[in-house]
Amino acid sequence: MDETMGRRQIIYWRMLAAMFGQQEQAPNLEKLAHETVAELGMPGLLLRPDISTDNFLQRFPEYFDEMDLKLGEPGEPLRRAVIASHLLLNSFGPFTQQETVTAAQYSQWLRTVEFLERALGYEKGSLRGQGPGASVSPEHGRAMPSPEICLATRELEQSLIDRMRLAELLQDRQLARQLTPSIGLVEQLLRQKGNISGVALEEAKRLIRTYVAELAEILRLEVQRAPAGKIDRSVPPRRTARNLDVKRTVWRNLPNYDPESRKLLVDQLYFKPHGRKKLPMDLIVVADQSGSMVNAMVHCTILASIFASLPHVTAHLIAFDTRILDLTPHIHDPFEVLIRTELGGGTMINNALQFAREKIREPRRTALVLITDFYEGGSDQELLGTINSLVQSGVHFFPVGAVTSSGYFSVNQWFRTKLKEMGRPILTGTPQKLIRDLKQFIVI
Repeated sequence: MDETMGRRQIIYWRMLAAMFGQQEQAPNLEKLAHETVAELGMPGLLLRPDISTDNFLQRFPEYFDEMDLKLGEPGEPLRRAVIASHLLLNSFGPFTQQETVTAAQYSQWLRTVEFLERALGYEKGSLRGQGPGASVSPEHGRAMPSPEICLATRELEQSLIDRMRLAELLQDRQLARQLTPSIGLVEQLLRQKGNISGVALEEAKRLIRTYVAELAEILRLEVQRAPAGKIDRSVPPRRTARNLDVKRTVWRNLPNYDPESRKLLVDQLYFKPHGRKKLPMDLIVVADQSGSMVNAMVHCTILASIFASLPHVTAHLIAFDTRILDLTPHIHDPFEVLIRTELGGGTMINNALQFAREKIREPRRTALVLITDFYEGGSDQELLGTINSLVQSGVHFFPVGAVTSSGYFSVNQWFRTKLKEMGRPILTGTPQKLIRDLKQFIVI
């Protein structure tokens, strides 16, 4: 190993030690790294994780171009290693692990990530999921495949937002516009919407509306792609070329075959039935407002608005904690529904189901979606009895625990077992299963 390679390794090992707060455990690395930087004639501030890239460039503007590593071009490898370690340390180092994060710190972090994107050859915003990533050829030694570093950056940003004084950030429109809408951010905004006003509230609503619109488009496509219910053969098929049943037409007309002319005389055409009776249907969505249910509530609120747009579907939307809120007048606007919810509080599930029961006109033409973790504030036995009576009456009951495919989600194990025995297992995972089941019931 030549001396340059050895010193580069020292720089990177020292960066890892600093990133995890272990400098005191590796004093020799710290000393050698500072000696290397001094020999290169570079400022020692590059090794300090508490100095942001922006602050460094304010003092040493001549390093602006050098921050763009241009990995494909020849250059001093040791200098590039020092710059790279600075960018990585400021993007993922000790500052990002603080208990609280200010809006100013978040803004500085965004700027550092922009420099990191330039250094790695990415489009601006691509590491945070806001733009297409530009590839970098393997021979240039990219330290981490782009999907991994993108995922790490996005997860870190969400963690920073979780620890940040969000109201302070939202007051700055320019900074707020750099936030990436996500379910975690939506949950925080819904929790804090009662404590913010003015510009901050406007930006909060914009972020929620953006996320809802993006998710609605995805779910609308999922609804279109999901298989529909059984074909109703009592509905006459449309007599179009596309629906022609060639096999059946040939088979039924075989008696008309003329051997001399070797022609099949067709006196009747047969068509494939595709019809499905669109009977009037009722959809009732009952959503737990507790904070742990935000993901499921957002998805199901949007799904309710999609199905409610069908002319033969009458939809109701009910939110609850210890109180009951009928949001049916706003069901066509998921954003308005979410803004009107109040996260937190207890859960009186049975009361909400009793309220929903009053909306049922014809049980066999009613789908009831209950979104909750099934931790009932009242009697578990009474709640189970209510669910059983709904199922026995013919209501199509869909219990939803979570519609997210990642992370651990807690659902009352007693209800998980009992509802499975009843033939109504609690749905957890991606929303595709719920969409498929609803579409089997509600003809589109």
